[in-house]
Amino acid sequence: MFKIAASVLSADFSKLGEEVCAVTEAGSDWIHLDVMDGHFVPNLTFGPPVIKTLRPVTSLPFDVHLMIDNPDDYIGHYADAGADWLTVHAEILPHLHRTLQVIKEKGMHPGVSLNPSTPLSVLEYVMDDLDLVMIMCVNPGFGNQSFIPASLEKIRRLREMITAHGRDIQIEVDGGIKISNIATVAEAGANVFVSGSGIFGQLDYQATIELMKTKLKAVQDNT
Repeated sequence: MFKIAASVLSADFSKLGEEVCAVTEAGSDWIHLDVMDGHFVPNLTFGPPVIKTLRPVTSLPFDVHLMIDNPDDYIGHYADAGADWLTVHAEILPHLHRTLQVIKEKGMHPGVSLNPSTPLSVLEYVMDDLDLVMIMCVNPGFGNQSFIPASLEKIRRLREMITAHGRDIQIEVDGGIKISNIATVAEAGANVFVSGSGIFGQLDYQATIELMKTKLKAVQDNT
């Protein structure tokens, strides 16, 4: 099933709670929360305290994407803050299998994110431990970037890997997802679509999300 995950990275931070409520009412399926530390990526955002304050304002799943140097030190904090899905970067973790096990033990769905230049082969021996793989379609660190076209082939190959493995693993895409390309990305095999400026950069959140879902339904009807 296709899902839209509204990324608050592009929201108005002066009224973050209101923005989360707005996209909840507009029909988003998940709330995507980008955590950046200024080291792994060249930007800073927020951490567990902010996420915890947002947890009471929506019942939607919190999809937390850690772009930080030391995710192992904070897994418990994000569980306590209310994360439902916790995604870590393969590029930063020497013991990826162990990290995924800890995320699962803390009651969250474990995910792995891959930067544009990171090969799918890093997933080969952790497929049994994954609930989600996030394909970065831009280089992480900033919102409002353009989708990298080569991501489509990577998504197709990942879908083939998952089908061959026989597990229900979500393929999430993050970066440059908008009304104009969401159907093409869905056809490649993705099923969770992170959109920041593609939603928050529009005047009417509900109309935008509804149009995205209409395009996704057309893809679903044709498969």
